[in-house]
Amino acid sequence: MDKLAAAGVLTLDLHRLDLRYASLRLPDPPAITRLARSIAADGQLVPCIAVTGEGEAFIPVDGYRRIAALRHLGRDTAEVECWQADLAQALLGVLARTRSRSFAPIEEAFLLRELISGGQLSQHEVARRCGRDVSWVSRRLQLLGGLSDALLEAVRQGQVSTWAAVRILGPLARANSAHAEQLLATLRTTPLSTRQLANWFAQYQRASRPVRERMVESPQLLLEAVAARQEEKVAERLRDGPEGEVLADLRILEAVGARLKRRLSALSLPSTALPPAVTAAVASLQPALESLQRHLTRICSHDIPRDSSIRPDAASARSGGSRDQPALEAVA
Repeated sequence: MDKLAAAGVLTLDLHRLDLRYASLRLPDPPAITRLARSIAADGQLVPCIAVTGEGEAFIPVDGYRRIAALRHLGRDTAEVECWQADLAQALLGVLARTRSRSFAPIEEAFLLRELISGGQLSQHEVARRCGRDVSWVSRRLQLLGGLSDALLEAVRQGQVSTWAAVRILGPLARANSAHAEQLLATLRTTPLSTRQLANWFAQYQRASRPVRERMVESPQLLLEAVAARQEEKVAERLRDGPEGEVLADLRILEAVGARLKRRLSALSLPSTALPPAVTAAVASLQPALESLQRHLTRICSHDIPRDSSIRPDAASARSGGSRDQPALEAVA
């Protein structure tokens, strides 16, 4: 990492600060409010960092939230540590210090892109000069990959979280750019929490095309419908009690067992052996079925009617025996 020399801490008028990198930091009003309270009580304890610009101007490379807090308090000056370095070297120095500073990953990505595109530096050079490895630089830059300018601007303005941009809107834009643009426009006026957006995207992935059109038009309406269905299910569980839950599980188990028998029969051709993965899965399932059978017999020993007319499935027995594999037991 390059060694940086500080010319000292100066008290500078705010109007002398060239805030060209303000858009690279994400807005955080609560953090600015906390900083303002701290500065009002104890003064500016940590100086901003800047390099000299044109004329009498200075270009801050760190401390934009402190500057915002000072403006919030109506202050006219800021304490600034002036580095004797060029702009690229100063930005690299800030990146090297981010292990102990509160930079979000996407803010680091913005700085890296500025250095590579504006500073004409390679990823290897940036990694070397900020004390990181190339994979770290590459991972940070990948956060910006596939994100439109409109989406990045929404992130900068705090209208969309980094998580929502990278995990929801980015993938959605690659699959359906029109839907991503429409959802972004909706989120600008009707924000959703991270949990709500994750729930919406899970529903979107399972929905048909006509339903998806309605979902991007009114995501809040979809979430309200999902919440209503969940409330109905909770009410049903309360009404049915634990007996209802047991009955539901038994019906599911019976249906899954019947479906599994059909699918195994379709695979069980006279001239074709079952795939090894299926045979292994059947073998691992067998102890669980036997354990369940013993448990059912113990719990319901006096309640389950005995029917002597029930016989094992002869065809299944023959099929199992001919393949030298464990047969699926019937589940009571």
